[in-house]
Amino acid sequence: MTNSTELLDRGMKCLNDELGILDAERFVALLIHEPFDYTKWRKDNLFAGMSLDDIIDNADRYCKESRAAAQ
Repeated sequence: MTNSTELLDRGMKCLNDELGILDAERFVALLIHEPFDYTKWRKDNLFAGMSLDDIIDNADRYCKESRAAAQ
């Protein structure tokens, strides 16, 4: 299991790698200052406008691509 410090370090590394240092800091600031419920946001937005068939197709494609990348 990942401890809190390791999780924070890994999370910030991901943000920095993906967004760059400045935008990663801005992202964290937004999370701190804005009322934000990630679970609700994800539930409301992750599959918005997608049919069940779209979700299944995306999941199948992701699995195939992940397997191919792992080989």
